Formats: sequence, structure tokens, C-alpha cells
Amino acid sequence: MRGPGAAMDFDAAYLAQQWPALMGGLWVTCQVTLLSIVLSLLIGLFGAAFRLFSVPILSQLTFGYVELVRNTPILVQLFFIFYGLPAIGLGISQFWSGVLCLSLWAGAYQVENIRGGLLTIEKGLKEAAFSLSLSLRQYFRLVALPLAIRTSLPSMLNTSISLLKNSSYLQAIGLAEMTFIAVDRIATDFRAVEMFTAIGALYLALVIVLSLMTSIVEHKLRKPFRV
Repeated sequence: MRGPGAAMDFDAAYLAQQWPALMGGLWVTCQVTLLSIVLSLLIGLFGAAFRLFSVPILSQLTFGYVELVRNTPILVQLFFIFYGLPAIGLGISQFWSGVLCLSLWAGAYQVENIRGGLLTIEKGLKEAAFSLSLSLRQYFRLVALPLAIRTSLPSMLNTSISLLKNSSYLQAIGLAEMTFIAVDRIATDFRAVEMFTAIGALYLALVIVLSLMTSIVEHKLRKPFRV
């Protein structure tokens, strides 16, 4: 252990010693991120459909939800979920509070990402689909959605990357993800260089993996669609 005034040097041995704890934090970060990405995409898909087809009540509720989330700080949303909901008897664990917060935050942006992709589809395609006796649901699933995802995939990736990085905010409610582990070790051992270097590299690696996975999906979507 050293004091905060000690010389700054990189101690690889110390980092190796703390690696198991960092891996535990990495596992929590991956779990929260993957669950939140899936849920946010589902929110975005249904929300965009409600907005596009002007579903009564649900369209207005989706609009209000998007505006509320996009115009308030994510930390405020997190504190409301974790500290505010228990006051009305809806207390949930740190892990699921984090998943709920990140899902709702990213979901609001995914609604607009997917809706933007849907709005780029030419009106003639819809008319052609109906002329072939496709129902509205079939048109949405077989024609509109595949084309919209191709268009909005880059913005959907950007939102997912932001979600991953915003998972570091969950340290504020005591969830033992990567940033929490790093800050906890810094508070006791004062090895800021090692810990922040490590989690910076790990976050970068996760972003690269996420980008590669999106590239694979994008490549598959370029292939001709078969029913």
C-alpha cells in the first residue's frame, strides 16, 4: 500500500493481483449490458411501431416516455429507480435497478433510431405489399422492419455503445461492476494508474467486440431476404 503522495509508477504485479476482482466486475458489466441491450431493442421496436402506426394512447405514451428519458440525466433516473421506487413498495435489487435504468434510457433512443429507419422506407413499398394481400403485420415484419434495421443499424450501435459506457454509473448504487471495483481498490491502495488503465482497456475491448458483432449482423442483412 502507498499514500496518495507517492510517485506514480505502473506496477504490473499489483494489476495481476487484482485481475480476478476485475474479471468479476467485468462479468457483472457484461451481464448488465447484454440484458439491457436486448430489452432496449425490444422497447425500441415496439415503441417505433406504436409511433409509426399512431396506435391510440400507446403512441402518446411512447412520445412522453421518449421525451422524459431524453431530457433528464441518467443518474437522476437511476437514483429514482433505486431509491425512489422502494418508497412506493417497488424496491428491486441493485442489479435489476441497473438493468431497468439502462434499458429504459437506451430504449428511448432506440425508439427514435428505429422510427427514423422506418420513415426512410418509400411509400410505394407499402402500397406494393398491400397489393400482394400482405397484412399490416406482415408488411411490418417482412418488408419495413428488415429495411429499417439496415438503415438504423449504425445509430443503434452507437446507442448500445453508450449504454455499455453508461453502465459505469451503476457504481453510484453500489453494484460491483468494473468501475466500482476499480474505484474501491483505488480508495484503499491508491493505485489509480493501474486500475484506470485496466478498466479503460477492458471497456475498449468490449466496444470492439460489440462493433464486430454488429458488423456481422450488418453483413447478414445485406444478403437477399427469404421468407
